[in-house]
Amino acid sequence: MTGSVTPQHLLTIEEYLKLEESAAVRHEYVGGLIYAMVGATKRHNRIAGKIYRRLADAAEGGPCRVYMETVKVRAASDAIYYYPDVMVACGPEDDDPLVEHEPCLIVEVTSPSTESIDRREKAFTYRKIPTLKAYLIVNQNRRWVEWHWCDDKGEWQRGDLVDAGELPIPCPKTKLSLDDIYEGL
Repeated sequence: MTGSVTPQHLLTIEEYLKLEESAAVRHEYVGGLIYAMVGATKRHNRIAGKIYRRLADAAEGGPCRVYMETVKVRAASDAIYYYPDVMVACGPEDDDPLVEHEPCLIVEVTSPSTESIDRREKAFTYRKIPTLKAYLIVNQNRRWVEWHWCDDKGEWQRGDLVDAGELPIPCPKTKLSLDDIYEGL
């Protein structure tokens, strides 16, 4: 028996953005393909919430805006849109109510279905955003944060914080400890 291939239409960016305005499920967009976002565990949600709260408190009264899960980022080019778990932007705010175009910090909390994408595809793509200063990959099952940051020479560095300690956060200028992230979990 021979199967046939059914051609699939690749969405344009405009079609994707229009779809997302009324979609019941969020989708990430990569080069014309869309991927439905799966639901998060309670632990994942609590970790992202703790990070958001700490960063929002640090940003209070300053130029930075902190977003959680439902604001898209245009990553590197117009052909990729993601929904980071937490995102910070500190530059002038543009008129786009749904997409942040110039983040300075992105945080992804891993889940079994997204961990490899967070560590490879997203790490590679996010580093192409000219305004990005740091990218955190937070493990939800153990006290471990993989930290990517752009140094003073414009080169990307990587480090791991395991079990204890704190990370310098470039925007808003603050520190984030593993105790802050994993308290009560």
